[in-house]
Amino acid sequence: MRLVFIHGRSQQGKDPSALRHEWLGALNKGLAQTGLSLPAAVEVRLPFYGDRLDAFTKASAVPLTDDLNTRGGEVDADFLAFEAAMAEALRQGAGITDQQINAEYGANPKPKGPQNWEWVQAIFRALDTHTPGISDKALETFTRDVYLYTSRAGVKSEINKIVAADLTDTEPMVVVGHSLGSVVGYSVLREDPRTLKVPLYLTVGCPLGVRPIRDQFRPLKFPTPAKAWYNAYDDRDVVALYPLDKKNFPVTPAVTNYGKVKNHTDNRHGIVGYLDDPKVALAIYEALT
Repeated sequence: MRLVFIHGRSQQGKDPSALRHEWLGALNKGLAQTGLSLPAAVEVRLPFYGDRLDAFTKASAVPLTDDLNTRGGEVDADFLAFEAAMAEALRQGAGITDQQINAEYGANPKPKGPQNWEWVQAIFRALDTHTPGISDKALETFTRDVYLYTSRAGVKSEINKIVAADLTDTEPMVVVGHSLGSVVGYSVLREDPRTLKVPLYLTVGCPLGVRPIRDQFRPLKFPTPAKAWYNAYDDRDVVALYPLDKKNFPVTPAVTNYGKVKNHTDNRHGIVGYLDDPKVALAIYEALT
């Protein structure tokens, strides 16, 4: 058996071996709570695309609103539309009110709405103020990275190629995707032409239920190589507020959702706080054995 970890964004400059060790340590901690340990024969892979994604973002010429505030420049209209849709979906999921957004927007005379990047920035600030642990800058940077991956063919194809290189059609694999990595994993598994054997695709902190991201993959379909899909999330994780259920991600067979993770990391989104959850660890173990 092979266990494949697909990391999320903001991993640039890290040592892939250290990252793999961090993921394994958290998984083993979760298993230890159930009296189990990872089978010695499991081969663990972590395809690393962090530096390549960082290079794409630096070369993209898609400015964040903070960049526009400090240095000026032109708004990328396509990104603004995607960002506005993301901000609206996240604020609805988090229960952020118009009054809370207005408090962040202040006395700005410009018209409110998705065509105004300052209004979109106010939504992210309201999310920062009223949801724990994740900043407006982190949310916007996450949104830009997802936008580049899902909308720029060259970005998606190169990152998918890096991940696909650690998948094999000669042995069964359990695939675990975190955050943006869960989006990448879904894309790779539904597009890979090989006959892959994946008893379990497990996603944590997954944003695929957010409409602007989900819409990039229409028509939605269950990734054919996967026998089962298990999606775990913390309902305080603003990136994963929408479960992959019939309403938000209608596929057949249905995704199994587990929403009782209590992620102990600062932003409720960190990988360690997902993999050391005993039920998440047990789902991986059972698929491997």
